[in-house]
Amino acid sequence: MRVAVLGLGLIGGSIGLAARRRGGAVVAGYDPDEHAASAALGLGAIEARAQDVRGAVEGAEVVFVATPVGALAETVRAALEHAGADTVVTDVGSTKRVVAEAGSDARFIGGHPLAGAETSGVEHAREDLFEAATWYLTPAQGSTAGVLYERLHRLLTSMGARPAAIDADTHDRLLACVSQLPHVLANLLAAQAAGALSGQEPRRLPAVGPSFRDATRVAGANSGIWTDIYMSNRDALATAIDEFAERLGQMRSLLAAADAAGVRAWNERARVDREALLGPGVTGGPVHELRVSVPNRPGVIAEIALALGGAGVNIADMALSPSEDNSQGVVALWISGDQQGARAQELIAGLGFPVARP
Repeated sequence: MRVAVLGLGLIGGSIGLAARRRGGAVVAGYDPDEHAASAALGLGAIEARAQDVRGAVEGAEVVFVATPVGALAETVRAALEHAGADTVVTDVGSTKRVVAEAGSDARFIGGHPLAGAETSGVEHAREDLFEAATWYLTPAQGSTAGVLYERLHRLLTSMGARPAAIDADTHDRLLACVSQLPHVLANLLAAQAAGALSGQEPRRLPAVGPSFRDATRVAGANSGIWTDIYMSNRDALATAIDEFAERLGQMRSLLAAADAAGVRAWNERARVDREALLGPGVTGGPVHELRVSVPNRPGVIAEIALALGGAGVNIADMALSPSEDNSQGVVALWISGDQQGARAQELIAGLGFPVARP
């Protein structure tokens, strides 16, 4: 398989390493930063260094756009302009506004690997960065080509990732809450603590427990990266901030009323919510095979993947087998986890597709 990587930082370089060493791909890359491109070549993250987007995507079967968020939309448009008719183009941005900006092009599937490191730059790229990491895919219902979704899913699985389908709006609402809002709160906590020490010298905290250090670990994260992230998902983030402010006001009211029972109940609910949210995820176990009969129309694979992903059902692998006249086909799905096979079968049947276990 031929792969192109546009943007050769930590994520782009790690994609190149994983695709080459684990997926057996031939990888070409492009980055306008001469140093990054040379370092990626020297590291072995790419085998060929292109001089522009056109040169990188020529002949590629999969294109990863791994530029900073602020450059995603422009680079995705360039990749789609120069990519072949049967090339799948994806991105790694932490917000999915780019999905809408890509329009209805059946070749584009939004993506977001939940992986990273405290360091940045291609020199810190790792082949195993995506091992067991969730990799969100945001196919567009009604337009995403099934054969391209399968190709991308299979490559990501070979790289050690766990692809999971999610619609773009849900993705951005979720990430605003669990990724971007914590960064906002870390910045505010650091500022409030600094304000509490205003006028004192030296202006340093006395010995503190781990709570403050843990809560502010991401304060002041790379401004170049995070300003773009905040702005690209500004609507969902603003909504999350409003909801948080409302909940904070409710807590303030409990304190003002000296309502100890209410505070205790509030704290207990938080414990229950956290345990539910951070409970065991996909841990392997048996894999169940399902065979689904589907018509040959754009978006049918996206429809199935989004239904399963929305219910927390993981597709470990998939394969497409078209009929001789290409009017329909059978999708083989391998579903991970105990009791998930039956749930997947129920969901797919609910979509109106014939489904059976072989």
